[in-house]
Formats: sequence, C-alpha cells, structure tokens
Amino acid sequence: MRLRHIPGSEDFVREAASVVNAPEQYRGNWSTFFRKEAPLALEIGMGKGRFLRELSAREPERNFLGLERYASVLQKAIERKEREEREQGKRERENLYFLWEDAKRLTEIFAPGEVARIYLNFSDPWPKAGHAMRRLTSSEFLKLYDAVLAPEGEIWFKTDNDGLFEWSLEEIPAAGWVLQDVTRDLHRDVPAEENVMTEYEEKFSARGQKISRLIATRKKC
Repeated sequence: MRLRHIPGSEDFVREAASVVNAPEQYRGNWSTFFRKEAPLALEIGMGKGRFLRELSAREPERNFLGLERYASVLQKAIERKEREEREQGKRERENLYFLWEDAKRLTEIFAPGEVARIYLNFSDPWPKAGHAMRRLTSSEFLKLYDAVLAPEGEIWFKTDNDGLFEWSLEEIPAAGWVLQDVTRDLHRDVPAEENVMTEYEEKFSARGQKISRLIATRKKC
C-alpha cells in the first residue's frame, strides 16, 4: 500500500518533544535518557503507535521506544499520543519516546545487550522473492537484533500474513534463534487481556482474520 505523504511532516517530527533526535548520542546510555534503570523494549515499524501507547501504560516499569522510518506515519502516532494525553488529562508519558530512523541503524543507536525485547508487529511482507532480505525477520535483520539484544532478549513477532509467518518459522531458527512460543491463532490461544493489539490487528481480527505470533530468543552457546 502506497503511503500518503503529509507535507511538512519531516519538520513536525523533528520538532516533536516525544521524538529523540540524534539518538546515537545515547548509545549505551539509554537509562540516563529515561532517567531510570529499566528494561528497554523497542518496536520496529510502530505505525500509528496504538500498541506502544497501551503497552507503556500497562508496564510503567519498562522503558519503550518506537522506531518508524516514515515521517508521515510517525506524525500520526505523535498526534494520537498527544491527543490521548490531553483527553485523559495526563502528563507526557515518560517511559515512551519515538525514533524517526531506519532499522538498519540499530547498532549505531544501541550498544550490545542494551535492548531487552524487540516487537515486530504486522511488518511489510515484501512478497517478492528478490526482496526477502528486506523482511524484518530476515537473517540480515536478525544479525542486527542479535547485536543489540541482551543475552536473555526476545523477539515478539505478529502478522496476519501466512506466507511471511511460515517463511519466518524457517528463517529464524536457521539464523541460530530458538522458537519459544508459536501460535497460528493468537486470539484463540492467548487470553485477550494478555494481548495488546495494534490498529491493524483490531481491523483484521474484526474481519475474522487469524493472527499468528511467535516469540524467539537467542540460542545459548
């Protein structure tokens, strides 16, 4: 699906208080940025941000970063976060910030072992075989995750795309990861109160579309 560009979105994102500019300056020191020692979770390709808004409210003991490469999409996430805070009379959530970045820069932004968990929610499936290395569960990206995740770090991956999920079930173990939990019908197998939904997930599940999820950890040597 082609993204609609919002004129001025780049400047909007650059000036937003909830966006971390030049995040590489905090590499190895994110706990100082958040002003507390806490496990750091990262969502890659965060879209409009519903997942992280809800999860960060549920888990105030964690620090959260949402990474999005498209300024127009990130602007919508920022606007929704600010609107939610105004409507609920809340202060800016101090455990949730956003990154306007490409995931290929992960090792420039995070030091080894600095991230406790990575969320991949409804990532672009890149269905053409020639584009396989662009998939966020490809061996190329798995190398980046391995470089920044803590020894007990996890990847949580959700999708409605059966082809991408089956491909990932082969790609991830082949890259040296261990599959800890796999379901091809998340909403049947996991209690609703334990699953935070994204905007896409709510829409797809309302149509009766099954959602698949896996959790992977780094293989211990």
